[in-house]
Amino acid sequence: MTANQIEAARRAISRKVKRIGQVWTRVFPDVSVSKKPAEVRMGKGKGAPDHWVCRVQANRMIFEIGGNVPRELAQQAFALAAAKLPIKTKMVDRAATTPGAPAAAASTAAAVADIAASGEATKAVAAL
Repeated sequence: MTANQIEAARRAISRKVKRIGQVWTRVFPDVSVSKKPAEVRMGKGKGAPDHWVCRVQANRMIFEIGGNVPRELAQQAFALAAAKLPIKTKMVDRAATTPGAPAAAASTAAAVADIAASGEATKAVAAL
């Protein structure tokens, strides 16, 4: 995922939840991709950095929402963010995944990337 895709998804989530809760980004684009200018001959070294990307493995948390955010609003926000990402995603409820978790834990949501073993890219998973 590129830095622009991560930022677009973060903005979509932030605009949807407004000031109700907090949004955390759990991935960071730390890999630079270099590119040489068009119509330049071979050789003469490596090209200049063009953009930054992040490698996202399967079941990786991408975004997390905390605070007093209703489940329906979190689902809508993550649906908007998933449309901005080039991989498939799903929403994960922290209270549902943790046995015996209190109801207060249900106010936290996270997005986890789910990349299929077949090599087909999938989108992020979110926990509420």
